Amino acid sequence: MLDNDKYFISFASIDDISTNFINKLYKHFNGDIKRAWECDEYSLKEIEGLRKSSAQKFLKSRDKTDIDKVFNYIIENNINYLTIEDKNYPKLLKEINEPPLNLFYLGDLNRCNFGRCIAIVGSRNASGSSKKVLRNIINELKHTELCIVSGLALGADTEAHKCAIENNLSTIAVIGGGFNKLYPQQNKWLFDDIINKYGVVISESWPDFEPIAWRFPHRNRIVNGLSKGTLVIEAKLKSGAIITANMCLNEGRELMCIPGDILNPNTEGIYYLLKNGATMVTCASDILDVLNWDILTQKDDIKTKLKNFELNKYEQKIYDYIILNNPNFDDIMIKTSLNSDELLLHLTTLELKGLIKQVEGSRYTVI
Repeated sequence: MLDNDKYFISFASIDDISTNFINKLYKHFNGDIKRAWECDEYSLKEIEGLRKSSAQKFLKSRDKTDIDKVFNYIIENNINYLTIEDKNYPKLLKEINEPPLNLFYLGDLNRCNFGRCIAIVGSRNASGSSKKVLRNIINELKHTELCIVSGLALGADTEAHKCAIENNLSTIAVIGGGFNKLYPQQNKWLFDDIINKYGVVISESWPDFEPIAWRFPHRNRIVNGLSKGTLVIEAKLKSGAIITANMCLNEGRELMCIPGDILNPNTEGIYYLLKNGATMVTCASDILDVLNWDILTQKDDIKTKLKNFELNKYEQKIYDYIILNNPNFDDIMIKTSLNSDELLLHLTTLELKGLIKQVEGSRYTVI
């Protein structure tokens, strides 16, 4: 219900309260987000484990919040959102201990297969050798239905997103602050690429919230929560990657590690995890085996579909270009040298055959 959405988003707009606080209210009022928002001080005192200071901060901020103004800000700025009551809310994420009640996102959810997500995390100072191994593994997954989830940080995260894009895989970036406070700024190009072509960028934070330290562990639980398993490529014993790995184990998800140079301080955490039950990964098949996944490549799927159709040379050229690029209309027109009327005719034919579809941003993708 749209009215409920306004309350979820209004909760998200308050910087003085945690996800844990909102979840406690939501559960106490049996999933009635409107009652949770409108509760009084007496009701808050009845909730076990709720700190008095947090309750007072919430009441003070809530009374200053105009829910219609807050909601309209999100709509007017073309920011998409999901609430935990939405049918499109990722199933795996809903199963974690503290699921976010509201998520903001930019990009197209339809690009991502939420049933085939794997998280990749590691050091911001990941070595060249570990990046090379990761690149080789993701290369082996080229053109599959796998979706790579990471945190858009420098180092391992950046390499994971880049490799996904280069291998025509969808990717999800979960960031620690709001969209208007992107961190790190060096990855703005990657942020834009993901939302425009390759997946979605997700944040639990209101668009203007700063990416301060405590938000990153909160982000990491979402990275884990979206994924059936987490692959760690490098990590010190005391690091964010180890925290993420422990979250993975606590949620009963599969934990995997890429081994590395034992003299590298960044592998101390890796060997600690391997000694305590993590699965060693040296190739893509190791990941598929531990997750018990049979992966259909896009190429195999394409061959099966195309057996039912005869494409003329222009349709084939257009289709082949869309497979690799997810282009917009103008991109295809430049590539094929067709005029707009001719191109529109061929695109319409491919859509009617169920081979392509138009997605957010007026881009085309194969079905």
